[in-house]
Amino acid sequence: MADKQPQNNQNSSDEIDLGQLFQMIQKGFSRIFRGFLRLFIYLKNNAFVLIGLAVLGAGAGFGLNQIVTKKMKTEIIVKPNLESKNYLYSVVEEIESNIKAKDTSFFQPMGIPIDRLKEFKIEIGPLEGDLKGKNLEDQMKYLETLQNFQNTSIISEVIRDEIMNNSSLNHRISFFYKDPVYGQECAKKLMDYINSNPYFEELIHIYQENAKERIEKNEAVIRQLDDLITNYSEKIGEKENSVEKGRIVLDSEESLDMKGLFELKNSLIRDTERKKLELWEQTNVISIINFGKPQQVQKAFFGKNIVLLPTILITTFFLWSIVKYLNKKSTEIDKP
Repeated sequence: MADKQPQNNQNSSDEIDLGQLFQMIQKGFSRIFRGFLRLFIYLKNNAFVLIGLAVLGAGAGFGLNQIVTKKMKTEIIVKPNLESKNYLYSVVEEIESNIKAKDTSFFQPMGIPIDRLKEFKIEIGPLEGDLKGKNLEDQMKYLETLQNFQNTSIISEVIRDEIMNNSSLNHRISFFYKDPVYGQECAKKLMDYINSNPYFEELIHIYQENAKERIEKNEAVIRQLDDLITNYSEKIGEKENSVEKGRIVLDSEESLDMKGLFELKNSLIRDTERKKLELWEQTNVISIINFGKPQQVQKAFFGKNIVLLPTILITTFFLWSIVKYLNKKSTEIDKP
């Protein structure tokens, strides 16, 4: 009997603990339900006020959108030439500083009145997606695999193209303004100023002269190779000498590596093609890939007046209600 009594007491104690736990959970859910119920009653009692504020704010925002001049922008995609990336960012910073300082002497030689630059702004940054979203680790593994074939001319071209394609070469210059007509004109004048650096202009001139001379020499060597290959081909037809594997033997002492000649000719042709392309691209300090048209600046959803003003009015009403409730409670506490 004495052994059974403690066991019964333990069981009843466990039942009491579980009962208290369920009661606490029930009270918690009841409080949450009462909280939602109070919120519903509050919204119900103030529904007309909240709807009125939303309609008033939306109407005011719509009217404000019709009155206020919309901000415009022009986006220009550029490519720096001859390692002029640092110069590009420096000169854009210089222009922005002079806009903020309203330096008339800086803009007057460009034919830009300072009063036209009100709310004018310029920004620059690397073109998004220029790296094509590739994982750096995957790129390194790919290039390490290609390195095993580095003595092959074709693979060397692939590596060169891969590095060029995965380098951040292009940048975006953005001009922000109010007047869509004169803003675009100012953007063109400022781009002309960016491309008017005397040092890089002289450097481009020298580079073009060297490239033209390189093309002429390549073409002269290609003509010599063509003549050499043609002459040996004619001699082969006349003399039916023995042919070794990969080499053509004309006499017992003379031989010609045809494979090497064709590889040299192809490499010169590719080099000439690259030089011609570079001559076409690198005519200015900064190559303009795309000069965009004026477009309206798109704001975020909550940055639009038709949404922003109702949000401000409703938030202000909620804050006023909270302050009113706290003031009421504090008054009740002060009463004896």
